[in-house]
Formats: sequence, structure tokens, C-alpha cells
Amino acid sequence: MKDKRILYVSSEVTPYLPETELSSTAFNVAKQAHSKGVQTRIFMPRFGVINERRHQLHEVIRLSGMNLIINDMDMPLIIKVASIPKERMQVYFIDNDEYFKRKAVYSDEDDTLFNDNDERMIFFAKGVVETVKKLNWAPDIIHVHGWLASLLPLYLREFYKEEPLFTESKIVTSLYNNGFDGELNQELATKVRFDKISEKEAATFETPNYINILKSAIDNSDAIVKGSAVLPKEIESYISNGDTKVLEFQSEENLTEAYLEFYKENVLELSE
Repeated sequence: MKDKRILYVSSEVTPYLPETELSSTAFNVAKQAHSKGVQTRIFMPRFGVINERRHQLHEVIRLSGMNLIINDMDMPLIIKVASIPKERMQVYFIDNDEYFKRKAVYSDEDDTLFNDNDERMIFFAKGVVETVKKLNWAPDIIHVHGWLASLLPLYLREFYKEEPLFTESKIVTSLYNNGFDGELNQELATKVRFDKISEKEAATFETPNYINILKSAIDNSDAIVKGSAVLPKEIESYISNGDTKVLEFQSEENLTEAYLEFYKENVLELSE
């Protein structure tokens, strides 16, 4: 695995957000891979609750300044970067004042999901790809964590299918039991259709709930990792009935070796 390139894309990463199973796993897997000589980059949203001064985020002018089209609207893309102390690892933050400036992550003070979470997902997926294109950094593996990042596999497979930088990239998605109740904006299916996503794929989002978002990610990934010991029963069944490679849930002490072995034996070998 030495010198392989792995792009980690997560909706949460510690120490920038509070420690959760998702934020800790995304960070620890990237850190351990990095320590083994793997070239790593981490991407996450620049939520307004992140303390930019404490974590020394700064804007990267050469990467910023692009507009992304979201549902026929031009939305400015701002890229910020920080280094994780002692690790020599860079974290890139996808930012936009309209979507991420608010002092919250997924929901308001009444715990109501933000009405534009669907557009935030699309913006994040496109923002990651456009930034990696500017970096001209072709990843061997793209490892996705968290539901807000879960449109990335679909967009790589369909919206960016002609992009040569990702031709050889393998997509891994980690699934967690950190869902949300209810549904996202009912226009999500319409908005992905605007990006010429196929009718078959768009139809998954006619009911834009947590289960269907994960199903889309599973369908468009080369391999799946169970990031939580217990997943929703419908997702467990969906995985069991599919033929995607699966890494079962791993305890923290086994995390590093199990993930790296899985990458080597079950993911990279898919291209051989």
C-alpha cells in the first residue's frame, strides 16, 4: 500500500468536530494509512461550528474562486486547508457562505433538518471532485464516510464519468448508524436529474430518506465497510442481497490492519 493514494471524504472529522464513531473512524483510518506510507488527503465540509482560528484554517486562493452550478444556481466554491498537528496530514474544507456559514451541522436548534441539506450534499460532492481536479491528484481509492458525503459515489459514476483523473479510482463507502429521522427536501430527485443523473438512479431519491441515500452509495461503490456494529436492518438486508465486497465491522484495535488489508486484497485487486 506504500505510495498508494487514498482520498478520504467525510462529513465529520475529529478534531474539527466533536468525537463520534464517524468522526473518529474517518480520522484514525486516514492517520494510520498515512503513517504506513500511504499518500492521503482528507476532505470535509467547513461547517460554521468549526473554529477557524483554533484549527488554523486558511483559504487557498489558487483553488477557490470557482462557481458550482447547483439546481441552475451559481454557488461560489471556497477552499480552506489546515494541517493536523504532528501528523503532517492536510485537511481540505469545502466552503460556501450560503450552505456552511451557519453555526450548526445538519439541523437547527429545534433539531429540524435544514431544508437545503440536499443541495449541501450536491455542493460537497462536486466541490470535492473539482478541487481534486485542480490539485491534479489522481486517487487510487476514494473512501467516503457519512451521509452528507454519500452522493459522491453517484456523481463520480455518472456526472464525472468522463473525467480521466478518476478512471482508475476505486470507491469505498463506510456505512454508519448515524442516520436522521424523516426525509430531506422532496426536490432532491429533481435536482440530481438537473445534473443529467440517470432516471434509474434519480428515482432512488423520490423518497429522500437515510436508507435510500445509503442504498445509492452502496450501488455506486466498489466496496462497502460496516463502520458501525449495528446498521439499519433494511441496509443489512440490502448488502446481503448484493455482490459488493464488504468489510465487516472492526474494533478500534483492529482498524488499521483490517482496512489496509481490505484495500489491498479486495479493492485494488478489482482493477487487476
